[in-house]
Amino acid sequence: MQEEVKKNGGFLLGFKIAAEGILYSIRTQRNMRIHFAAAALVLFLAALLHLSKSEFICLLFAIFLVLVAEMINSAIELAVDLHSLEYHPLAKAAKDVSAGAVLLAAVCSVVIGILVFYPYLTCQK
Repeated sequence: MQEEVKKNGGFLLGFKIAAEGILYSIRTQRNMRIHFAAAALVLFLAALLHLSKSEFICLLFAIFLVLVAEMINSAIELAVDLHSLEYHPLAKAAKDVSAGAVLLAAVCSVVIGILVFYPYLTCQK
């Protein structure tokens, strides 16, 4: 399908393919569903507390950082599994490194969330 996009110059088709990738991630990856649920909760709380524009932007950045990291992690895992289902130390390393990237993004997003929400939740704002 990627060649079809190049061949036909299908700009909108490229968006369709990307959307299919996002939907595939949501349908097949439990952690992606967890991240989306957490994002929905954070955005609901942000709306409820009437966060400033800059605070909201920080939260959006953190949310998308985690979602992108999770999708890259899934893509790496799928590509490694496509190559071989047999154990190989480099395959394990690739999967571990990509999972570590998701962990770093998630920790960063939690820190951002704490920094943004703490003053509101402790009545210090």
